[in-house]
Amino acid sequence: MDGWMFRDPFVFDCSTAEKKPKNTKDEKNSDGGSSEETGSDKVLAFAVSPSGKLLALTDDNKRLVLFRCEPSWHYISIRWVVRRCTSLVFTQAEEELLVADKSGDVYVFSVVEPQKEGELKMGHLSMLLALTVALDDKYIITADRDEKIRVSHLRSPYNIQSFCLGHRQFVSALQILSAHPHWLLSGSGDGTLKLWDYESGSELQSLDLRQLDETTSSEADKDKDTTVCRITSSSDGQYVAVQCDSVPILQLFTLTQKGKEKLVPHSRISLPCCPLDVNFDPEGRLWVLMDSSDAPLQIYSLTHSSWECVVHVPELNRVTKAFRPHWETLEASLRTNNRFEQLHKVTFDNVAVYLQRKQQRLEEQHLKRSGGQRAKGNKKVKKETESVTQPFA
Repeated sequence: MDGWMFRDPFVFDCSTAEKKPKNTKDEKNSDGGSSEETGSDKVLAFAVSPSGKLLALTDDNKRLVLFRCEPSWHYISIRWVVRRCTSLVFTQAEEELLVADKSGDVYVFSVVEPQKEGELKMGHLSMLLALTVALDDKYIITADRDEKIRVSHLRSPYNIQSFCLGHRQFVSALQILSAHPHWLLSGSGDGTLKLWDYESGSELQSLDLRQLDETTSSEADKDKDTTVCRITSSSDGQYVAVQCDSVPILQLFTLTQKGKEKLVPHSRISLPCCPLDVNFDPEGRLWVLMDSSDAPLQIYSLTHSSWECVVHVPELNRVTKAFRPHWETLEASLRTNNRFEQLHKVTFDNVAVYLQRKQQRLEEQHLKRSGGQRAKGNKKVKKETESVTQPFA
C-alpha cells in the first residue's frame, strides 16, 4: 500500500450505475410480499481487501460493486444481493467476498469469478451488524443484534467453534488484531469494549467507555446510550482507536501481553465535532473523517507519547482537495437517520409496575372501607338521636 496516496482521485456514482434487472429471481422478498421500496443509491457498507488492491461497496438498491485499486482504479463488476447489507469483508486470500445482510444471512461472492452470483454461506436468527475473518482464513466471526458473537469455521460454517457472550446490547463492531491473531475486540450498544480469546470464547477484559469519559459527571450521563461504531488498530497492533456514535471524542488504547490488563487506556482525543470514520495508515498515523465542511479530514500522529494533530502534510491537502467537490453529496447522505437508534432494546420492568398498581388498588380499597364505616357510624348516631328525641315530640 506504499503508493496508495499517489493514486488519482476516483469517483463512482451509484445513482448512474447499472439498474437492477426486472426479471431477477429475488423480485419478492423472503416473506413472499412485494419487493423492498426503491432505495436512494446510498452506500450502506464498503470493504478494502487486506492488500489494499480491491474495494467493494453495497448500496440500498442492493448493488454489490467490485473495484480494483491498483495500479489504478478499475471497475470490475456489479452483482446483486438478495437483501440490503450491513457489513462486507474480504477473505485474507482475497478470493472471496463475504456479505452480511439485515435478515441475518451471510452470502459469499467470488472475487476470482466476478460475474458469479453469490451463494448462501450461513444464517443467524437476527440482524447481522458486523463480520470479520481470522487472519488465517480459518474462522468467520459474526455479530448480531441479540448480543451474540459467533465463531464458525469458514469452510464449514455449520461447525461452530465458540460463542463470545457478555454484551448486554447489540454488537456493532469487530476487530482482530494483526499482532495478536487470536484476540478479538468487540464494541456494543452497551458502551463497552471487550477483548476475547475468540477460539475458546473466553472474555479477557471488558472496559465501559462511559466510565472512561471524564465529561460524564453524573450518573444520568453515564446511563445514556453509548454505541461503539468503529474499532481500528495500527499495523503493528500496538495502538487501538475506538469511535463512539455521535461523540466528539476518540479513545486510544495500548495493547500488551503482560499482566491481567491487556488493554490499557492511553489517551483521549477531543475533536471539534463528531467523527464520521477513523483509520490508521501504514505509517501509524490516525486519519479522522470529520462532520465538517471546513476541515473534513484531520491527521493525528504520536509525538512524545501523545497524539497531536498535524497540519503540514502533503497527503492531507491532496485528499481534502479531492473531497471538497463531493462534500455536499456526502453530507446529505450522512444527515439521514442514525442506523443504531432503532437497535437499542428497551427494557420494561413489569414487576415493578404490577406492584405499584397493586399498592394503588389496596389503598383505594382501604379508602372505600374507611368511607363505608364512617357512613354506617353516622347512620347509627342519627337513629340513636331520633329515638332519644321522639318522646318529647
